[in-house]
Amino acid sequence: MSVTFVVGPVAPEVSRQQALNALQPPAEARVGAGWQTGGVSSPRTPPGWPQSVPPPESPGWQVPAASWLLDHCPSDYRGYAGWRKNPVALAWVAVRHIDAQLEAMRQAYREVRVDLADLVSTEALAQIQSDLEAEGLRLRASARGARLLYEALQGKRYIPRL
Repeated sequence: MSVTFVVGPVAPEVSRQQALNALQPPAEARVGAGWQTGGVSSPRTPPGWPQSVPPPESPGWQVPAASWLLDHCPSDYRGYAGWRKNPVALAWVAVRHIDAQLEAMRQAYREVRVDLADLVSTEALAQIQSDLEAEGLRLRASARGARLLYEALQGKRYIPRL
């Protein structure tokens, strides 16, 4: 059994694919388009460094680093004073949290065809797999950024190599 939900009126001349494409985020907001993935790094930061966080040599860089880390954790984490006062501890727990999310996405991707095959249409299943893949890529980039911040908060510095 398959149930299709339609959001808003769809003109009969609009194909299903056109309607689905209309629901996609704009190209600049998609994974791999530079948002939350680190994008292009500066000569002072390694590839994968979060764009919204200045290089470790910048004064006060820990504040945006902690903000970025909190943005990648459950909102409840903002209530723990120990993590807000100790950014290295926040980075440590953020790396573990993001890694757990990534493993959950990988497991979901492995199991989705078996678990949902009788519950959703073939087209929906393909879209769900695509969404899981995109989320996995986003999480891989976030994991890289969190690890780089964790290392920088420990005092390790990036040295570009030829």
